[in-house]
Amino acid sequence: MSEAGRLSAARASAPLRDAALREGALARALVLAVACAFLALFLAAPLATVFTEASRPGLAAYVENVSEPDALAAIRLTLTVAAIGVPLNVVIGVAGAWAIARFRFPGRNLLITLVDLPFSVSPVIAGLVYVLLFGAQGYFGPWLKEQGIDIIFALPGIVLATMFVTFPFVARELIPHMETIGASEEEAALLLGASPWRMFFFIVLPNVKWSLLYGVLLCNARAMGEFGAVAVVSGRIRGLTTTMPLHVEILYNEYMGAAAFATASLLAMLALVTLAAKAAVEWRFAKSLAAHAHGSE
Repeated sequence: MSEAGRLSAARASAPLRDAALREGALARALVLAVACAFLALFLAAPLATVFTEASRPGLAAYVENVSEPDALAAIRLTLTVAAIGVPLNVVIGVAGAWAIARFRFPGRNLLITLVDLPFSVSPVIAGLVYVLLFGAQGYFGPWLKEQGIDIIFALPGIVLATMFVTFPFVARELIPHMETIGASEEEAALLLGASPWRMFFFIVLPNVKWSLLYGVLLCNARAMGEFGAVAVVSGRIRGLTTTMPLHVEILYNEYMGAAAFATASLLAMLALVTLAAKAAVEWRFAKSLAAHAHGSE
């Protein structure tokens, strides 16, 4: 095609290209408006309602609602469960991710499926399973009772149920990251004489620290907000086995709206802090991955 022909074709296609760009910009603006409206209606508005209702009676009433004995007991129990369950899930999650990402063995696909199992099983069903195993009429319940060990309707049962529903978060963040960075640095450390533990603490953990922290944040957020499984195994004994979500439900069912929203606002504030930390870790994690990719080129 001659130069004049190409120029003529370019002029003819220019209006079509401009129209496509305008339609693309319009579509982007429409999608953005729908997304913002959805976030405002279903996320921002409920969150604002929680804080508005919690502060409506005044600061003095708010402090009284969150400092009464049952509320303090619920807060202590929630933090205790998270303090026990999250570190245990970190240890188990790191071990599982290491095995899946670094080794090929019979049953590997089954192990990956088991890691994802809590995502597909209702938390209520998980709670019922623990009752079936460790309850007074369960498989191990009579023997545990003889030994004076309480699992169900006590702290151990709440920790077990919380660990079940939060287990995948750490492992699922680490597995793809470990597979992405490969094992070359670890193999080099072993060849240079480093012990397996030294290699793990000085090579593996520094390489995956941001994805590990990201998984810990997600695990902790879910642990503090878990309701279904904990509701089944806790017995909802007020002041003893009620976590913050259960305490909110009890207060709301008793038409104590101000107290319920006050406790809910504490959970919301914890969620916002977790969200801010999650955003910071995502930003730092992205920089770490980019630096690692640049260094491996």
